[in-house]
Amino acid sequence: MGEKKVFEFLIEGGKATAGPPIGPALGPMGVNLPMIVNEINERTKDYAGMRVPVKVIIDVETKEFEIETGIPTTSALIVKELGVEKGSGAPGTEKIGNLTMEQVIRIARIKRPQLLAKTLKAAVKEVLGTCVSMGVTVEGKDPREVQKEIDEGVYDQLLAEEDTA
Repeated sequence: MGEKKVFEFLIEGGKATAGPPIGPALGPMGVNLPMIVNEINERTKDYAGMRVPVKVIIDVETKEFEIETGIPTTSALIVKELGVEKGSGAPGTEKIGNLTMEQVIRIARIKRPQLLAKTLKAAVKEVLGTCVSMGVTVEGKDPREVQKEIDEGVYDQLLAEEDTA
């Protein structure tokens, strides 16, 4: 393997094009741009409407490429799950929406590879923390309340099944 060049982009899921920022950066490298763009879109299509970190690693001599896609931020996943534009400007008083525990678990599962959390339960509590700062309620309650309920074992049934899967 020869010298490698790494390019990092933030792309809207499924919407990469040969235009900026990808085209101008990778064009001079002499790589198969349409192939790279198609692969990025294929890998990020589930994150439509969200910005996804994407890394393109190119071998300068052979023009072979590797693509690594990241995961959108927890807040981007929450916003998508709620179907809103953005988090609350005043999370203490203004609530932008409510997630079900199932939705919180789904977000925790997507994010878990990037979180420090050792268990799904811990990952869910991290997502709940983000809900607090965004003005999002969970099961109609303050997310801090739900964190307490998790500690008390209220959701053990929901969370236990996932750890075995």
